[in-house]
Amino acid sequence: MDSTHVQAHERFTIRQRMALLTKEYVVTAAGPDGSEGEVVAFAQQKRVTLRERMTFYTDESKKHVLCSFEAREILNLETVYDVRDAVGQTIGSFRNESFASLLRSTWSMRQPGTVDLTGRERNRVVAGVRRIWEWLPFTDFVPFLWPYHFDFTEGGKRLMTVDKKFGLRDRYVLDILAPDLDRRLTIAQAVALDALEER
Repeated sequence: MDSTHVQAHERFTIRQRMALLTKEYVVTAAGPDGSEGEVVAFAQQKRVTLRERMTFYTDESKKHVLCSFEAREILNLETVYDVRDAVGQTIGSFRNESFASLLRSTWSMRQPGTVDLTGRERNRVVAGVRRIWEWLPFTDFVPFLWPYHFDFTEGGKRLMTVDKKFGLRDRYVLDILAPDLDRRLTIAQAVALDALEER
């Protein structure tokens, strides 16, 4: 599926799969009845890398690139991640706001000429409990199972949401409420919420 067809959709499901040396993400477009439809993107994250980079392909055959993101700097908590199309043209960027994220995970996402969004965990209580959970001993082996959600807004108006669904494997529903948002940018940001924060 090419980027024109991806742009026509407003809802996507993102599933994480574990492989031996990578985490894999399969993105499907929602069908007319809300069920998972055709695959629109497939990406893999290597376990150990100095400069975080992820390429999204149009399907699991990995024959055609949909987009990619790459960190501008090595090992910097607030580095900007540039999102590029299949030929390397920048379509937007995102970054984690580390100071704001001390209390509630916060991201900024920019699409030049259209919107600058701020994404925050929706529920302050869940965010606080999750922070405490991360400091408890032995919780590295027990996942934090309570679902969390992100709202991306501009000027107080919600334009994108990412909802985590309860289950043994990570699954997210991405809803886009702004027709001008590039779906490749939104998919890259939604996957980054899991991949870069190791949720």
